[in-house]
Amino acid sequence: MLVIDFLFTNLLLGIGLAMDAFSVSVANGLHESDMKLRRSLMIAGVFGGFQMLMPLIGWGMVNVVLEIFGRVQIFLPWISFIILSIIGTKMLIEGIHAQGSEEEDIVPLRKRELLVQGIATSIDALSAGFAISGYGAVSAVSGSFIIGAVTFVICLAGLKIGRAIGGKISGKASVFGGLILILIGVKLLVEVFI
Repeated sequence: MLVIDFLFTNLLLGIGLAMDAFSVSVANGLHESDMKLRRSLMIAGVFGGFQMLMPLIGWGMVNVVLEIFGRVQIFLPWISFIILSIIGTKMLIEGIHAQGSEEEDIVPLRKRELLVQGIATSIDALSAGFAISGYGAVSAVSGSFIIGAVTFVICLAGLKIGRAIGGKISGKASVFGGLILILIGVKLLVEVFI
């Protein structure tokens, strides 16, 4: 396999897989418009880490337990939809309740919620295991690393965009962020039926 072809394929795969994590990053930035750089790096790192890990898990499943993966795969969009809808609804309710007060009471994203978001946005990356199933172990790890790195950079951009917009619409940031998460969950579910 040519190195350039390998890099190009995995860069494109990374960009495609990172779009849900990007959208959630924008929502997180909207929700917490005064987020510090260290926190942004941690959030982008979680999303990038899960996007790197899931294709490897998918690769292992394809190469080891294909029959089980085929049975589980039909539930993955539903799981993502439920998780993102719960988190989005929570943010939406917090934002609506804050509308009556002078100042929106921002509750920073907790680590548990961040991990759930990381899993929910990377579940579709399990199917990337099919795309890299022909790779050897070293190529699978390298490709997954590229996917994770691309996601990390894209999520940093999403957080920055969300923070910039969130500062301008601070009174409605949680509402918009919650709606974005719910819409991402619906999009993942609708893609199953299209």
